Amino acid sequence: MPATPTGPTKPPNQYLVCALAWAVPGAAHLWLGRRKGLVFLVILPLMFALGLVLEGRIFPIELSQPLVALAALADIGIGVPYFVARAMGYGAGNVIAVTYEYGNTFLIVAGLLNTLVMIDAFDVALGRK
Repeated sequence: MPATPTGPTKPPNQYLVCALAWAVPGAAHLWLGRRKGLVFLVILPLMFALGLVLEGRIFPIELSQPLVALAALADIGIGVPYFVARAMGYGAGNVIAVTYEYGNTFLIVAGLLNTLVMIDAFDVALGRK
């Protein structure tokens, strides 16, 4: 059987990779052939869900309160799970709950970690890693 020539493969569009990495945590790594994407696909949404279970608040974007707006941007960093939770009415937060601050921390950190995962996927798509 003759061997088929394998020419240089076209690298994936980095912006599409970033959009996929933001929307579904770990999906871009899986698309790029990285098995560690499975870890991101499971752990980051689970971390976000744990923040909701701990009665954390999904912060609204309020430009009059800069720290609240920054927390909202961090929350949005998780991608689609953020919009699903908002659409289902989750994330109101319960300020008097003992776990409220822990919940906020899990929600914010899940979004920030997904932002780092997105940057890593961008680097992989560029061939830096």
